Amino acid sequence: MDVHENHENEGEYEDTALDARRARWTATGTGALLALAGLAASTLRLTGSAPVLVPGAYAFGAAVCALASVLGARGRTRRALWLLIVGVMVMALGDQFD
Repeated sequence: MDVHENHENEGEYEDTALDARRARWTATGTGALLALAGLAASTLRLTGSAPVLVPGAYAFGAAVCALASVLGARGRTRRALWLLIVGVMVMALGDQFD
């Protein structure tokens, strides 16, 4: 094995570790932001004249996004991404009942 090949592998490992760290931070931050937005929308819809299903959908979608944030912080970024998608879809579906 050449000495230069060893250094190239170290660079790839550092890039992979940096990518994983970015993915964790992105999943955590996005999940927290969407959870807060869902809770805010749920609170606003609860005080209005919307059917009970609408704020409930926003609250449930926010809970799913909060779970995605926790999973993202633990390194389960693929599962976190899918949960973020599901959480936003639940919120969007709840908005259709308004």
